[in-house]
Amino acid sequence: MSKRLFDFLAAAAGLLLLVPLLALIAVWIRCDSPGPALYCQQRVGRGGALFWIYKFRTMHHDRGGDAQLTVGRDQRITRAGHFLRAYKIDELPQLLNVLMGTMSLVGPRPEVPRYVACYPESVRREVLSVAPGITDWASIEYRQENAILGAASDPEQAYLDEVLPAKLAFYQRYVRERSFWLDLRIIGGTLAALARTR
Repeated sequence: MSKRLFDFLAAAAGLLLLVPLLALIAVWIRCDSPGPALYCQQRVGRGGALFWIYKFRTMHHDRGGDAQLTVGRDQRITRAGHFLRAYKIDELPQLLNVLMGTMSLVGPRPEVPRYVACYPESVRREVLSVAPGITDWASIEYRQENAILGAASDPEQAYLDEVLPAKLAFYQRYVRERSFWLDLRIIGGTLAALARTR
């Protein structure tokens, strides 16, 4: 089975099964704080093409702005947002991106243009040679990224100097080793990590 076919069928099945839950989450977000349930942000996809990524809104609509990084107990995050982020539920709308073909279930996480511009040229070409994904090894290893950055005196510099290079190494590893079975392992690892969330 091709990766694209698997992605499409899995995303379609997931959306159909999750429709009631997604609707309830959307209502919860709207009741918890004023603003839309969904949040869109421009990211860099395969070949450097820009696309709109979909997420459940986790920040106050009037304070979120075009947030690039969230750090520690960010005051912009809503009460519902803390729960949605902890269990990565805010990422579920990206199944729509998978259906549209702008993302895959598994692949390097898509970054905003500002940080993609910081990739070394050879790394950028390699990482952007595949479709970005909802999850990957880096997503599992850096699930507590905002807490790590919250402990830094300069969070953005810590992201650029420490976190981003480590993520890029994971992305390159995925591009070089990618296979259907690796995708299944990463999906399984993601579900196991979510099950361990407290």
